[in-house]
Amino acid sequence: MEKIFVDKHATNALEVYLEYRRIVGEDDGGRLFSEEEYKKYKETVVPRRIQNRLYVSFGVLGQIDCKLIGPETPCFCTHRYKQHCTDFEVLPEERPILLTCRVKGCQCVSYKYIHINGSKSVRCQCKHTTTEHSETIGHQCKKCTHCTGYRSPFTCGCGQPGYAHVMLVETREERMARGHPVGRAAPYAAMGGLTGFSSLEDGYLRLDPSGIGNTCEQHTQ
Repeated sequence: MEKIFVDKHATNALEVYLEYRRIVGEDDGGRLFSEEEYKKYKETVVPRRIQNRLYVSFGVLGQIDCKLIGPETPCFCTHRYKQHCTDFEVLPEERPILLTCRVKGCQCVSYKYIHINGSKSVRCQCKHTTTEHSETIGHQCKKCTHCTGYRSPFTCGCGQPGYAHVMLVETREERMARGHPVGRAAPYAAMGGLTGFSSLEDGYLRLDPSGIGNTCEQHTQ
């Protein structure tokens, strides 16, 4: 078997780029910041991001977080969480906090996770797909008149139907008050509810009602 050798400088350059992408996310509009712009971004945006981080989860109130939302987690509108408004200069006082989609032309007013069955989103009770429903509030069906809005009949691993789940966007203090982990301060964009490796598992697989995780993970909080 032929070995492939990667130049050390190329590896370092890749690591620098990946770090840049984790921090900047979609904020550069597809055009890489100059060194000066990147420096200014880290000096202004990152401290505010850490202070005003929002934790985003999907589950049944009073029970486990069935899904912790991360940068790549898709929304009902088909765009990723990282493509929504996730940074705030000042935390909103009104509840629920709305995380608007930033993709041009998308009418999604706030991020909303839906259960995935295999590689596809679960169909509505009216039998139509999510893309056949509007991404606006209410998610009205575009194909039938009797559907009052997207309603998932899917039974989650927690035992509850999809329509019993809600999106929860909360501050650090609100999440701690629920006894859930907040993780270490991180400069990365659109972290949502990710606080450790177990965050990548569905709630029923973590087998942890509090969401705090095992002893090793608690030391990272």
